[in-house]
Amino acid sequence: MALLTLGLNHVTAPVALRERVAFPVDHLGDALSDLRRQHPGLVSESAILSTCNRTEVYAATERPDQAQAAIQEWIANHRRVAAGELNEHLYALPGEGAVRHAFRVASGLDSMVLGEPQILGQMKDAARCAQEAQSLGTNLHQLFQRAFAVAKEVRTQTELGAHSVSLAAAAVRLAQRLFEDMGQTHILFVGAGEMIELAATHFAAQRPKSITVANRTIERAKTLAERFAGQTSQVSTMPLADLPGALDRFDIVISCTASSLPIIGLGMVERASKARRRRPIFMVDLAVPRDIEPEVNRLDDVYLYTVDDLGRVVQTGMESRRSAVAQAEAIIESRVETFMKWLSARRAVPAIRHLHERAGTLRDAELERARKMLARGDAPDAVLEALANALTAKFMHGPVTLLQQPDAQPPSDMEGWVERLLPGGR
Repeated sequence: MALLTLGLNHVTAPVALRERVAFPVDHLGDALSDLRRQHPGLVSESAILSTCNRTEVYAATERPDQAQAAIQEWIANHRRVAAGELNEHLYALPGEGAVRHAFRVASGLDSMVLGEPQILGQMKDAARCAQEAQSLGTNLHQLFQRAFAVAKEVRTQTELGAHSVSLAAAAVRLAQRLFEDMGQTHILFVGAGEMIELAATHFAAQRPKSITVANRTIERAKTLAERFAGQTSQVSTMPLADLPGALDRFDIVISCTASSLPIIGLGMVERASKARRRRPIFMVDLAVPRDIEPEVNRLDDVYLYTVDDLGRVVQTGMESRRSAVAQAEAIIESRVETFMKWLSARRAVPAIRHLHERAGTLRDAELERARKMLARGDAPDAVLEALANALTAKFMHGPVTLLQQPDAQPPSDMEGWVERLLPGGR
């Protein structure tokens, strides 16, 4: 069984393509079932990791070359993207490359924000979805579990996480360039998921004048808003349906929902900008697919940033992280070697199982013969000697025949090889 990772990320593909290839979280189980149904017997195990920065399919297969072509075609068809356009941005990592990649992703080394911890939770969610969809077998289960262990080791033994700067922190920095006094700003958060919660935590620390949370489920919006009641003079919620008529009230808009289509369009923002009489609007779109139409950036008084824009901001200060990165890479290489040894040992499991079954069959046959000899009155000592001789002859027949073949290439250390094969033989 071989491992294979196929995907694209913030390095290989622009956000415009990543949003088209992204899998909604609540559809991951159906997608995995469809992949298994489309290619039965070819993709034995599978899991999908889909975030704002990457979409990756992890697979276990007996035929990696055929599986790679099949998964590429499946992604293109499932996400309705032209194969030529998609394949230009895809990477395929077979075998050891797939293992190393998984460990680096879990550790935050392959993230837009170096060392960020959020990806680890997203990988755990991906593994859980695959488990629930019954597409996670022994090989991928071990891959993910060891990736989680490596991530913990990297975080506890290096300073990688200490040097990370989150996208939310970068967004605050950019907003501070536009608004000298953040305490006078009115902030709107669209959505109530993990990314919005993280962003709200950073912006609330600036003690803005008001915070509003807009969400389809108003109860979730209230739960999130209540967390920041003590950090601003005014906290409120609103349904998404009220957004078009209320957008002009906000200086800062941070959006991250699971919508497959933009929920904030050019016309909506243009009307809000006119109503604000040239007072600027700072907007951050953390969603993939995007929540805010990219054309909004053309408006003179609107400053729109995507996850890719923020990623470029957080790449500063790389010098301070290089030492931690080198330590993390060394840990990962060591753990990759250990995992590959485990995977190699697993390849022998079917042969070992078959060998045990064959030995059991021979043992049962000789025991039955010995019982018949005892039943007809043969001497016990003679029966035991006959049993031992018969078992020895049958167990030795295969190895001896193999060594006597003209094209056999026995190891140079013949005695040592025999000693390992039959311990206690001397």
